[in-house]
Amino acid sequence: MEKKQKIEGYIIGVDGGGEKTVAALADLNGKILKVAKSGSSSPRNIGTKEAMTNVAQAIEKVLAPIKDQKILSTFLGLPTMEEEFKFKKDVIRKELLKHKEISPIFKGKLLIGSDQLAGFRAGSDEKDGVVLIAGSGCVAHGWRGKKEVKVCGWGYLSEMGSGFWIGQKGLQAIWKDLDGRGPKTIITKLVFRRLKVKNKENFIEKIYFHPHTKFWCGGKKNPTEIISPLSILVDRAAKKGDRVAKDILTEAGKELAASANTVIKRLTPTFVRERPGFPLVLVGSVFKSKIVLAEVKKEIKKLASKVIFIRPRVAPVIGAIKLAIEEIKN
Repeated sequence: MEKKQKIEGYIIGVDGGGEKTVAALADLNGKILKVAKSGSSSPRNIGTKEAMTNVAQAIEKVLAPIKDQKILSTFLGLPTMEEEFKFKKDVIRKELLKHKEISPIFKGKLLIGSDQLAGFRAGSDEKDGVVLIAGSGCVAHGWRGKKEVKVCGWGYLSEMGSGFWIGQKGLQAIWKDLDGRGPKTIITKLVFRRLKVKNKENFIEKIYFHPHTKFWCGGKKNPTEIISPLSILVDRAAKKGDRVAKDILTEAGKELAASANTVIKRLTPTFVRERPGFPLVLVGSVFKSKIVLAEVKKEIKKLASKVIFIRPRVAPVIGAIKLAIEEIKN
């Protein structure tokens, strides 16, 4: 009997996001050998060229330990791939090919997919289930057989319950506080301290305008870079007992649950009864808020009482690694 030849090489997984990109190098058993980070890889937020430059930078960093050895498969899980860039994979691939420093990966399989699928697979090996992602943006996506349903994920101006949305609600609460149009809130003090401002004039300049670069939003092209992190301060205020902050986070939880519930119902009305233990993977920094997490679970259980909530113990990039390995085996 002829001995089966051993396959040798490595795989790469990339988890892209609106704020950062994470790349990982692994062997064929899924053992992580190196992890690297770079900036946003959202074509929507910063354009395809800059997004792929950040992806290339992260990949180049993880390639360093193996030099010219073979990359058998690479899975890129990128944001916005389920929305307007679903049919623009060739454009993304072409832009990525311009970066000769990562040319070793092009000798193997290169798959461009969604960060949503990578996030789901980081928490579950099943094919059917739902992922609810809440970071700087938010989206809910579900699979059942050949059917897929996606809700939300249409950009920071519309993603209710996201880190950007929470940060924006926090800013609105601050202005109500400062104007006397609303209740006093600890959020004001925490945000002023973080942004190192002392009055309204400094504050509005920091948020909207920088006199040297003349870019909106604190001198940064992408408003999510300054607004989304403020959601952490809203959660901090809530931990101190601030009622305004608690209300914002409770509302965020309700909005996120509404997206997930819509996906569950649209996967077919009988999905909950037929799959009473289906996995619902929760991914993203917003779920670090106990208030948001509790509200999400409460609202979803009203519809699907036996759902299995999963908070992945590994980073979403591990889901990308799994998908890259599966591609070799197919």
